[in-house]
Amino acid sequence: MRRVRVAGLVVVLLAAACSPGPGAAESAGQSGSAASGSVTADPPMDHSTMSGSMSGSMGSGFSTGAGSARDEPAPAPTSPFAPSALSASSAPSAASAPPAAVDVLPGMPPVTDPRNIYSDAGANMLGPAAQRSKAYAYVPNTKSGDVWVIDTQTFQVVDRFHVGIEVQHVVPSWDMTALYATDDQGDVVRRIDPVTGQAGDTIPVVDPYNMYFTPDGRYAISVAEKYRTLVWYDPTTWQEVDRVRFPDCKGIDHGDFTPDGTIAVFSCEFDGRVAVVDMQTHQLIRMVDMPTRNTTMGPQDLRIAPDGSKFYIADSDSDGVWVLDQDLQTVTRHIPTGDGAHGLYFSRDATKLYVTNRHEGSISVLDALTGDPITKWQLPGGGSPDMGNVSADGSQLWLSGRYDNVVYVISTVDGSLLQKIPVGNGPHGLALLPQPGRYSIGHTGITR
Repeated sequence: MRRVRVAGLVVVLLAAACSPGPGAAESAGQSGSAASGSVTADPPMDHSTMSGSMSGSMGSGFSTGAGSARDEPAPAPTSPFAPSALSASSAPSAASAPPAAVDVLPGMPPVTDPRNIYSDAGANMLGPAAQRSKAYAYVPNTKSGDVWVIDTQTFQVVDRFHVGIEVQHVVPSWDMTALYATDDQGDVVRRIDPVTGQAGDTIPVVDPYNMYFTPDGRYAISVAEKYRTLVWYDPTTWQEVDRVRFPDCKGIDHGDFTPDGTIAVFSCEFDGRVAVVDMQTHQLIRMVDMPTRNTTMGPQDLRIAPDGSKFYIADSDSDGVWVLDQDLQTVTRHIPTGDGAHGLYFSRDATKLYVTNRHEGSISVLDALTGDPITKWQLPGGGSPDMGNVSADGSQLWLSGRYDNVVYVISTVDGSLLQKIPVGNGPHGLALLPQPGRYSIGHTGITR
């Protein structure tokens, strides 16, 4: 979210097979039902000073609970290509017995390997849209309201364009044929063509601090942080379909989905907890409190483990990562990583998890399945590694330097700093293209 230097990383474990029935809004620690009616916005947080205030109202139209009426959505899009059409193959983890097939959300591409849900996003497994994309990094700058474009082959800035007031993330669409730069303060996203690298039209969207796409491609979800709300859009027409407010999830900002796509977990940065949300009803299942509820810069980025057994949740204030079990109720562990744990990225072979420690200028490398520490890479002279992604071939980790107005390019072989590229003011959710995978669920390019 829009942040200041704080410490912590939360890991949350999630698995699809254990979802309770939709509509039962249970609470682990406190209740968290969806709310309706006119809503006052939370004051926006300046993430370098943690100051500032702003009020507003989203007006009416909030969902009131399970079974709320919504406009009929468009049919789920067809997967842009089958797994066999990918340009390379990955190396999924070995297992003694074949896992059971995953019964996925209707319209969602099948899970090819339940032992590694990222098996179709391995090194250089580029689909047709990705093969046409320019090899560019798109850097949104929160303070200067623009996006800078870097050629990843030459490491040179080749373009820059205005978006709005406070640009948070650059988000690949579900089919990876478009990018969206999200401006939460201006209530817009700006479309970018990945084939040309050129900026296009501006689209009104409610408070798009972050954005995700449901795994079936049916909806774009604006994570409206200051309203504690998820807003569902038709990603073709950009007409609003639904909105649900989660009053006990202050600072809602990052999310990920179970292997079957039916449930999502979203972090509540200023409430020290996560929200477990049913993707078919759009309603809250339960809130899950972290064992220590950090509410200054608490739960941040979160990612599901390759085998779906847990969610890793970065918690800046805790200086580490929490692990949420696949029962979506039990926090089993805290993994210390470093000061200001923030962003989470898997290696291309899904064996390692990279954790950015924004306040101490380091990246922790964990075992992707167990969470056990492997090593830590320290940036020379320190820094503020924030968000980004792994290159298509898996050899580089690109990260924004949030408080240092740079982009870091790091070798995933030995953690050495390959390049430090000056960019605009307050770089945040960097997107790196092309990305392997069949489809994107958003953020800075989470692909499966």
